[in-house]
Amino acid sequence: MVASWYGPDFHGKPTASGEIYDMNAMTAAHKTLPFGTILRVTNPNSGASAKVVVNDRGPFIAGRDLDLSYSAAKDIGVYGPGTLTVEVDYLGRDMKYVKYIKVSDAVASAALSSSGYTIQIGAFAEQQNALRLKSSLEFEYKGVYIKQISANGKTFYRVRVGKYNDKTKAIEYAKGLAEVGYDTLVTAAD
Repeated sequence: MVASWYGPDFHGKPTASGEIYDMNAMTAAHKTLPFGTILRVTNPNSGASAKVVVNDRGPFIAGRDLDLSYSAAKDIGVYGPGTLTVEVDYLGRDMKYVKYIKVSDAVASAALSSSGYTIQIGAFAEQQNALRLKSSLEFEYKGVYIKQISANGKTFYRVRVGKYNDKTKAIEYAKGLAEVGYDTLVTAAD
């Protein structure tokens, strides 16, 4: 597995799991592993290792499999060369990352209209944050889109997945997203 690292440009910004990225924490980004997956990442050349928790999606560059936080990369020696083939061991999962499904009051009215249902994963005031979440969801899910809305004189960007005619199917799909660690809100599609 090829590891790289990310740091100052993302520090303080939201990760795909909703946590704020801290380049000094022992975290990592992976394209598909559930949030909360705990890994031991080892530099086979030096034997140095770091225990990290997956809390983000990435890397977004072909040929790379794991993005380490700055601290983790520095501890095992990925920081200098930028990328390194590493050994990875699965250590378990922190279940605090599993989320619960919320169902909006608007779902009741969706049954009376032709709009159907969708699953909202996040809402952001900054479009760049919505685009970043959309990109990370697209690693594994189809039908990801951003709905721009105005409320109280402000613009918000809602990141959503899918459109469903049946509420039960929307909730069922939301369960899978919640299990991986995404906040989910089943709501009316508009």
